[in-house]
Amino acid sequence: MPYEPPTHTVERSIRATTGAKIVAGVDEVGRGAWAGPVTVCAAVTGLRRPPPGLTDSKLITPKRRTELAAVLEGWVTAYALGDASPEEIDELGMTAALRLAAVRALEALPVRPDAVILDGKHDYLGLPWRVRTVIKGDQSCIAVSAASVIAKVRRDAMMAQLVGARGQYAGFGFAENAGYPSPVHKAALEELGPTPYHRLSWSYLDALPQWRHLKKTRLSAEAAALESGGQLGFDF
Repeated sequence: MPYEPPTHTVERSIRATTGAKIVAGVDEVGRGAWAGPVTVCAAVTGLRRPPPGLTDSKLITPKRRTELAAVLEGWVTAYALGDASPEEIDELGMTAALRLAAVRALEALPVRPDAVILDGKHDYLGLPWRVRTVIKGDQSCIAVSAASVIAKVRRDAMMAQLVGARGQYAGFGFAENAGYPSPVHKAALEELGPTPYHRLSWSYLDALPQWRHLKKTRLSAEAAALESGGQLGFDF
């Protein structure tokens, strides 16, 4: 399907209206998965012309995405990744876990951004970061598109390696589903139960009577309030 290539329009607007010199694009991957971390990439690209074919990682084939990520890692001015573990997601809730991963990525950059373009509708970063949220920013903003591709390829590779030294988790299909819901993943959960890489506060456990006793309740009242307030608008 044809798509409009991303541009620097939002970044130019931020620079013109705020005086920001360094603008980072931020995107996440793994928010809707049952297993594995949520991973955030922060990318600084400047105003250079991007490699051809850049767009939202979900619109690119896995082979092309891997090839493009390798090019982008050398093309961007800087990039860094941050993760929030399944245990942190269970304890904090997704909103706070996303912020934790994003702050880890931003603080790992060699220079601190003056402003951030955040993919999506909701600002899960907040102060002290100067944030511009952009719906479908991973399609329309070059820095966010670059972040989306790098984050997706890095997390997919990480999940593919979670089979253990003896291959004890191979049946979950992490190399194919990256920890997201799939028939293979569900069948393995029903038979074997969750692995150490699974999020145990997720509602998928409600449909698995023999493993339901493992479900965790979030410890943070603040996190529960954020989630119930609908800040994410995401139904697991």
